[in-house]
Amino acid sequence: MWFSYVGILLNAAMHRGIPHGRTGQESLANYEEAARIYGLLPCYIRLQDIDMDSGECTAYLRRDNIYTLVRIPIPRVIHNRAIYLDAGSQHKINALMGQGFVIFNGFNRYGKDEIHQLLKNDPALSPYLPETKNATSSSISEMMRHYDDIIMKPCAGSIGRGILRLHHAGSNWKLTYSPSGRSYGWRTVTLRQKKLPAVLRSRVSQVPYLVQERIALAEFRYRPYDLRVSVQRGISGSWSITGMYAKAASSRTFVSNVAQGGKALRVETVLSESLPDLSAEAVIASVRKLALRVAEKLELHLPYAADFGLDIGLSTAGKPYFIECNGRDQRYGFCKAGLNELWKETYRQPMAYARYLLGR
Repeated sequence: MWFSYVGILLNAAMHRGIPHGRTGQESLANYEEAARIYGLLPCYIRLQDIDMDSGECTAYLRRDNIYTLVRIPIPRVIHNRAIYLDAGSQHKINALMGQGFVIFNGFNRYGKDEIHQLLKNDPALSPYLPETKNATSSSISEMMRHYDDIIMKPCAGSIGRGILRLHHAGSNWKLTYSPSGRSYGWRTVTLRQKKLPAVLRSRVSQVPYLVQERIALAEFRYRPYDLRVSVQRGISGSWSITGMYAKAASSRTFVSNVAQGGKALRVETVLSESLPDLSAEAVIASVRKLALRVAEKLELHLPYAADFGLDIGLSTAGKPYFIECNGRDQRYGFCKAGLNELWKETYRQPMAYARYLLGR
């Protein structure tokens, strides 16, 4: 079989760990197994190791079960798994694409405010969005007049960090937050005369935040959950649903992210127990329809996007709501949910899409 190089763009820390088998939650073995199916040779590169003048790059290749640094031509198709926020890196990615190289998921960190506005403009999607505003002291106070439970989340945050919750309990409002912004040390304080606490005012003044209606999510064993839906392009170039799993919040927090202590579970198990009066097949079908519509809408504004991890919540009536879009889906939740074949499939689809692009 004739093999072509496909680049896997990694951040520097993960790239350094390759010779020692320390690549965090990213499975290089899954890339290699998937790439063989499509006649591809994955090579692992950093953006700074791409020399546009010579048309070459330094990359790790696996040879005889050992990863070796080699000098090779820049792959014509590259799958980006790193996050680059600085202007220099973004300029280089644009320059590479301007020379005819295809970097899919080249830009994979999207502001939550940007995504929400794009989707809100679609009449078919707006009914499935929680009410959302840019967070200021006045907009938060306004949301408190309309809802008993609201969430503040950083526009550029990920894996549940920096989220705060305001909820009405009895005659008081309470704020729940993590002083560290991580999954431990959650603290709850009572508001005095509805006055926003200093920690909340400070956070929303320092970086852009959204304030959002908190949907009363369905619960699994008294824990709210949402669904992570993997939507990817494959060998046909079109979007499809690779799979989904449920994420139930831990007992110590309201955040469902697996990285914050949430538990990954099979969707069918969760639905049969949490929504026993509804058809699991019908609920899943509605989630799939919403996820595909979201991906197709975002595609119009995000060139070469090919891999989304969508968080979709379910109301107690089984209605799906779009919560969040992850441009670099971590994928390992499938493994934690015991869905190993779907976990591997989330690696096969990007390699299939790389073959599709090379064929063009």
